[in-house]
Amino acid sequence: MLAGELVRAGCSMLQVRAKQAPSKEFFDFASRVLEAAGPDCRVIINDRFDIALALGAAGVHLGVDDLPVAAVRPCVPAGFIIGATCRDPDTARRAAREGADYLGAGAVFPTGSKEDTRLIGLQGLAAIASAVRLPVYGIAGITLDNCAGVVRAGAYGCAGITAVAAAADPVESYRRLEDALELASRLQT
Repeated sequence: MLAGELVRAGCSMLQVRAKQAPSKEFFDFASRVLEAAGPDCRVIINDRFDIALALGAAGVHLGVDDLPVAAVRPCVPAGFIIGATCRDPDTARRAAREGADYLGAGAVFPTGSKEDTRLIGLQGLAAIASAVRLPVYGIAGITLDNCAGVVRAGAYGCAGITAVAAAADPVESYRRLEDALELASRLQT
C-alpha cells in the first residue's frame, strides 16, 4: 500500500480522503491505511471525526462544510489533532480560536481532486498565513513546480494529493516535493 511506502520514505503525516465512500467503506479503507502507516506516521482522517476516533487515528481534518472545530474539540481526547480548511483570514482566525491545531488553506491553485474549490491564490494564502500563529498548509493544485511559492507565501507546508498519488513513481515524487519544500524553507530564513 502506498501509505507504507511513503512512511518508509520519511512521510510522518498522511490524510485519508474518501469523499464519496459510504461510512463502512471509508472506515475499512482508513483502517488499512493506519495499519500500513504504522506507529511512526500520524494519520489524519478527512471530514469524519467519528471514524478517526473509532480507529484511534491521530486526528481529523474538518472541511468548510463539516462540523465546526468548536463542536468537535470537546468530544475528542487531549492530543487529538484537529485541522480545518479555511479560505480567508476571518475563517482562519475563527478556527484558531475554536482550537484548531493547523489549517489547510486553499484552493491555492486549480485542482482536479476537489469539486468545490474556490481559488484563493498565493495572495490569499499569504493573508491567511499572516492572520494566525498556527501552521498553515497550502492545499489544492500543489506541484513540484509551485510548492516553493507556497512556502514563500508564508505556509508551513503543503498537501500534494495529485503530485504524489497520481505520479508514475509516487515515492520519488514525494521525496522531490519534500526536498523542494525543505530548500524553500531554508531560503526563507
